[in-house]
Amino acid sequence: MAQVQANKISIEVEEFGDPNNPPVLLIAGLGAQMTVWRDNFCRQLADRGHRVVRFDNRDVGLSTWFDDQPAGDLIAALFTVLEGGRVESVYSLGDMADDAVGVLDALGIDSAHVYGWSLGGMVAQHVAIRHPQRVRSLTSSQSMPRFIPMPIEVALTLLPPEADPDDRDTLVAAGVEAARTCAGTLLPFDDEDARREIEDAIDRAWHPEGGIRQAVAALADGDRTPGLRNVRVPTLVLHGTADPLILPEGGQETADAIPDAELVWIDDLGHEMPEAVWPLFLDPICALVARVEAA
Repeated sequence: MAQVQANKISIEVEEFGDPNNPPVLLIAGLGAQMTVWRDNFCRQLADRGHRVVRFDNRDVGLSTWFDDQPAGDLIAALFTVLEGGRVESVYSLGDMADDAVGVLDALGIDSAHVYGWSLGGMVAQHVAIRHPQRVRSLTSSQSMPRFIPMPIEVALTLLPPEADPDDRDTLVAAGVEAARTCAGTLLPFDDEDARREIEDAIDRAWHPEGGIRQAVAALADGDRTPGLRNVRVPTLVLHGTADPLILPEGGQETADAIPDAELVWIDDLGHEMPEAVWPLFLDPICALVARVEAA
């Protein structure tokens, strides 16, 4: 792993694969560190002939935290948006998109296949809108082009637990229950796998305030649909039909907004990406990259 300077902040970056292969930039979701793109997932993508780049978004992991700014009241912001109001955020999803392009700059990559998951999909959409010349293809997965309300009990999983930061057992238990709430019915929920992932994230860099600031930035972002209508890069939209956090409507609207986007549904999948379903993501993404590179 390495630190790069990008967009006036420090960003933790890691690469897999041959640097001469087509680059794929992975953008993680809300509050998620780059390790949510698991090592073996990145290696499998690299082994299929790609230069894989993952990084910690601003305010999470080992990248710059914005703790000199208030985290904000996520519930108040949520209800403001639900009532048709606007909220202010410390930084924007556009800023996060510029961070991603800054990573490409720091690594000397002129353009990449950009793959964003959940909030990372929203950031990836901004990369395609703001920096089209830097995007060879766009994959927006488990994401949406505007805020689409989810059930309130699911929305509450975005809040960090009210627990002592040193109370690791309570933090892990809350994280596992949040993962369970967001899971679909394609596979039985794997408690142990969820527990390991939460424990690894806590041990690496536990920073829930950054996730709140990211969530407020997403609520403040408005509707990206007009910008997406001007996107001309080859686009793949992936979405689980049982996603309770970012509803399937979000995937449909994203595909409808981007001209000629390919929409792939993953039946019964929730807001999750367990190892057993990796081929359902890797196969269409690698096919898209191959078509673009051949052209």
